[in-house]
Amino acid sequence: MSRLELAIAWRYLRSPRDSRLLSLVSAIAIGGVVIAVSALLVIVSVMNGLQRELRDRILIGSADVRVLTYGSDMTMTDWGAVLDSVAAQPGVVAAAPFVFTTGLIHTGRRTAVGVHVVGIEREGRGIADVTGIRQHADRGVFQFPSADGRGQGVVLGARLASRLRVGEGDTVRIISPAGSSLNAALGTVLPRLYTFEVSGTFDSGLFEYDQSYVYMPLERAQEFAALGSAVTGIEVRTSSREVAPEVAIGLYEVLGFPYRTIDWKEQNRTLFQALELQKQAMATILLLIVIVAAFNMVSTLTMVVANKTREIGILRAMGLPARSIRRIFLAQGAAIGIAGTGLGLALGILLSLLISESRIIRIDPEVYLIDHLPVALVPADMLLIMVASLAVAVVATLFPAGQAARMFPVEAIRHE
Repeated sequence: MSRLELAIAWRYLRSPRDSRLLSLVSAIAIGGVVIAVSALLVIVSVMNGLQRELRDRILIGSADVRVLTYGSDMTMTDWGAVLDSVAAQPGVVAAAPFVFTTGLIHTGRRTAVGVHVVGIEREGRGIADVTGIRQHADRGVFQFPSADGRGQGVVLGARLASRLRVGEGDTVRIISPAGSSLNAALGTVLPRLYTFEVSGTFDSGLFEYDQSYVYMPLERAQEFAALGSAVTGIEVRTSSREVAPEVAIGLYEVLGFPYRTIDWKEQNRTLFQALELQKQAMATILLLIVIVAAFNMVSTLTMVVANKTREIGILRAMGLPARSIRRIFLAQGAAIGIAGTGLGLALGILLSLLISESRIIRIDPEVYLIDHLPVALVPADMLLIMVASLAVAVVATLFPAGQAARMFPVEAIRHE
């Protein structure tokens, strides 16, 4: 594009002295692109933040990969050999056995509350840290100490402890549904009742964990769940979350039946599929706003062509070719698109950072699992929004630019 074409395009962008309407329409066209791009960026960033926040918080207490078994009892008896085999596989950073069951917890003062009971190895030297739950509790509590010296301690979620009104050193009772006995005289089932001392609490920031999870030593959980020496399965931490699905497939191929593997994506597939679908739906809806802004650009440039018809005729009569006329209006539309996209990205980034840092949008953790609206700016999405906005802006200029290029010089000069 020549300097003459750029100079004419810049002149057409500026408001003529005898008319302020054109400059107002141009500002509205740019403003439409700004609003569309900023709204699209903020919504996509919020959806990315929601996915990332939920993923990170879910994985606080959930491993990258779990090795489980098929069968009616869903337990693993020969877990020692399986653990050694799993730990030797590529991509596995750490592995440890775990027990997962359910129970009813109470203090004698309140109604029993249903909880998830998780048994893990005691914190200490050489213990594999396959999840991040230990980093969200008071120091040393995952050693499960108790006043009697028997290690009968348990760690409760912060919200659960608050709900039960208990703290470190208090006693709780947990009813186990496993191994219950039948009282023939009374004709009732007698559940087993265990007494534990609260050795600490954890605060993961995820409502589900903090409200209903109880951690205890692995051997106590085996007794509580009536598993004997068996465990529920093996938890695995991989070198990165992105490689977890591949590691899970590799472990399944090595171990074979009756073992099965579940990675973190599969464990929470429904949730993340719903979030991804919502993200795509919101992005599609907001992309329509960009298209509406593009129609606004079409009308703006069409008004410019109508207003500059005589000037276009004079330029054609002076020898300016039709392709140059087309490039002039393409440059004008591109300038509107670039200005609107740039300002829209800047505004979107500013709003996203404001929402992220100030946490001004609070949400119900009982519904959404987290208490605020998170934001994550992903460079790839920003680039995609920028390219899409500029592409729509350029396409929007094709019609008015072609209309201007097809004018005959004499008819354009005679235009009233």
